[in-house]
Amino acid sequence: MAGDGIVDSSPAAPSWFTPKRLLLIFCAVNMLNYLDRGVIASNGVNGSLETCDDKGICSSGTGIQGDFKLNNFEDGVLSSAFMVGLLVASPIFASLAKSVNPFRLIGVGLSVWTFSTAGCGFSFNFWSIAVCRMLVGVGEASFISLAAPFIDDNAPATEKTAWLAMFYMCIPTGVALGYVYGGVVGTYLNWRYAFWIEALLMLPFAVFGFLVKPLQLKGFAPAECKVPLAMIQLRTKLFYSTDITGKNCCFLYCREKSTPMIMIQLSLVLKDLKVLLLDKVYVVNVLGYIAYNAVIGAYSYWGPKAGYNIYNMSNADLVFGGITVVCGIFGTLAGGFILDHMTATISNAFKLLSGATLLGAIFCFSAFCFRSLSGFIPVFVVGELLIFATQAPVNYVCLHCVKPSMRPISMAVSTVSIHIFGDVPSSPLVGVLQDSINNWRVTTLILTSVLFLSSAIWFIGVFLKSNDKFNEDGEENEVPTGPKAASLEPLLEETRNDIPNNF
Repeated sequence: MAGDGIVDSSPAAPSWFTPKRLLLIFCAVNMLNYLDRGVIASNGVNGSLETCDDKGICSSGTGIQGDFKLNNFEDGVLSSAFMVGLLVASPIFASLAKSVNPFRLIGVGLSVWTFSTAGCGFSFNFWSIAVCRMLVGVGEASFISLAAPFIDDNAPATEKTAWLAMFYMCIPTGVALGYVYGGVVGTYLNWRYAFWIEALLMLPFAVFGFLVKPLQLKGFAPAECKVPLAMIQLRTKLFYSTDITGKNCCFLYCREKSTPMIMIQLSLVLKDLKVLLLDKVYVVNVLGYIAYNAVIGAYSYWGPKAGYNIYNMSNADLVFGGITVVCGIFGTLAGGFILDHMTATISNAFKLLSGATLLGAIFCFSAFCFRSLSGFIPVFVVGELLIFATQAPVNYVCLHCVKPSMRPISMAVSTVSIHIFGDVPSSPLVGVLQDSINNWRVTTLILTSVLFLSSAIWFIGVFLKSNDKFNEDGEENEVPTGPKAASLEPLLEETRNDIPNNF
C-alpha cells in the first residue's frame, strides 16, 4: 500500500529465490546437519584414550576422548547428547510456527546451531561440550520440523516426493562425508577446527534466514500482510478475517484476560497432539516408521562389528559405510521418483512402503544367511536399496495426512517418536541380545526380522480411508462476537486503534 492510502497493484518483481534454489539451500543445510553427526563419531575428532603397552611405553590420547580423558560411557553420552535438545525443542518450534513466521524460526534455529557448534570447538571439559551438543540439537530442531513443509509447498505438484527424496538423500551422504571430513581435519589440524569450520559454513545460511523476505507456509497467515487486524485466538480456536486491503490478515493474537499466553500455547500443542493420535493414518505411518528406524539405527551402530565377526571383514567400517552411502543416495531417490510415477497419493505411498520394506527385509535376511562375503555383499546391497526407498514416501504421508497448518507438529512428533521408541533403545537392546546368545549371525537375523513387522504395519495403511489434506484450510474462518469477544485482551496493543469498524 502506498503512503497516500492507494493500494499498489503493480506486479512484484520476479525473485531470484526460486523453488529450486530453496531446495538447493535446504539440501545444503541438511547435509551440514548430518555431516556434524558423522564428525562427532569420526576417529579424527572423537579420538581415543591414552594407551600403554606391556613395556610401559604409552601413546598420548587423541581427539575429544583423549583431551578430556573421557571413559566409554561419557563418550557414548556425548555422541547422542544432541538428541536431548532435538527431542525437547522439535515440538516447541512446531507450535511456535503458528505465532512466528516459520522461515524466521529456521533462521533462529540455525543461529543457535552455528554458535553451539563453534562452542564445541571452544569447550574445555566433558560438561561444556555436552551442553554445546545439546544446544546443537535445539538448533537442528527448527529445521527438522519446518524444512520439509516448505519443500512440500514449493515443489511441482508432480514431483513432490522426488524433491523430498533429494532432501532426505542428504542424510546418509552427510554422515559419510562427516566421517571423512572429521578424519582429515582431526589428523592434519586439530579436532576443534572441525567444529569451527562447520560453524563458518553454516553461518551464511543462518544470516540468510533473517535477511531474505520471509516465506510463508501454506495454512498460516501470509507474511507480507502489513496490517494484522482481525485474527484473534479464543482459547484454542483461531479466527480469521481480512484487512482493509482485502488481503488475508496476519496473526493478531488475543487472549482472555485470565489466560496466560503460555497456557494458550500449551493448549494448542495438546489439541494438535490429540488430533494426531486420533488420526489412524498418521499413527499407522509412524508406528511402521518406528519399527523401521529401530533396525536402521541398530544397523548403523552394530553393522561393522557384526560384519567383522560373521565374515572376518578387515575393513568392515569401509564396507558398511560405502554400502550405506551408495544405497542411501540411489535408494532414497528411487523411492521418490517411483511414488511420483505411481501418482503420489497416501494409499500408493503405503503400498510402496509395505512392498519395498518386505522385499528389502527378504534380501537383508537372506544376505546374513550366506556363509561367504562374496554372497553377502550383493544381496545385502539390493536389500539396502529397497529399504532406503521408504524415506521419501513415509515423510510424504506425514505431510499430507494432516492439514497444512499441522505439518510442522506432524514432522516434529514423527521425529521424536522414531528416535525415542526406535533407534535410541534398539542399539542397547541388540547389545543385550548379543550378550545373551553370543552369536552375531543369529542376532542380526532377529534384528532384520523387525522389518517384516514394519512392512505389516504399513500394509494396514493401504486399507485405511485416507484423504490428502494438502488443500484443506488449517483453521476455521469465523469472527467471534458477543460477550466472549468483549473479554479478549489484545497482545498487539499498537495495532488495536487501526481495527476498522466492521470488525
